[in-house]
Amino acid sequence: MLFTDDVVLVDESRARVNRKLELWRRTLESKGFRLSRTKTEYMMCDFSATRHEDVKHRILAGWLKWRQASGILCDKRVPQKLKVKFYRTAIRPAMLYGAECWPTKRRHVQQLSVAEMRMLWWFCGHTRRDRVRNEAIRDRVGGAPIEDKLTQHLLRWFGHVQRRPPEAPVRSGVLERVDNVKRDRGRPKLTWDESVKRDVKDWNISKEIVLDRSAWRLAINVPEP
Repeated sequence: MLFTDDVVLVDESRARVNRKLELWRRTLESKGFRLSRTKTEYMMCDFSATRHEDVKHRILAGWLKWRQASGILCDKRVPQKLKVKFYRTAIRPAMLYGAECWPTKRRHVQQLSVAEMRMLWWFCGHTRRDRVRNEAIRDRVGGAPIEDKLTQHLLRWFGHVQRRPPEAPVRSGVLERVDNVKRDRGRPKLTWDESVKRDVKDWNISKEIVLDRSAWRLAINVPEP
């Protein structure tokens, strides 16, 4: 093994992270490895941020990708099939990054859906003045709506968590309910596990399917041409 990448050290303060980093450096050097400090980055998680802000940030990230590729997506000479493929492989993943951990409300799904339809209208060469129905745009583009892909991300992660042994950290970290977290005003006070229960019920998925990896993949499959 010549190199390794994507190692994350997590702690409550930067000083404690630096102590862990120094321990990693000494351990790696004792085994003949070197730690590149020039590529080391620090990230801070603000757990006081609301879910609405997270969804808004992902939508803005999708539009950023859109602007970077606007020369292709808005070019009438580029085949629409290629535009759709680019949207599915670059723009939509940017909008759904981390979505498997979102306790989404209906308004969050609506915001993502509105952003997606605006993008589909745009690269199909239509505006609101053309008075074309959303259903017609969807039929023309094909594929699954972003709300279905959002549910697919959530349920796929839920299936992965359920198949892990009870002592696995992901089981205790994801499914543990935290009661002292301040939530947004208004009902319902939706949590991640409540979102999962809602989607499992809507998709009519049994517990046996959750524990069966192959059956689970078929159950949550959202086909796209």
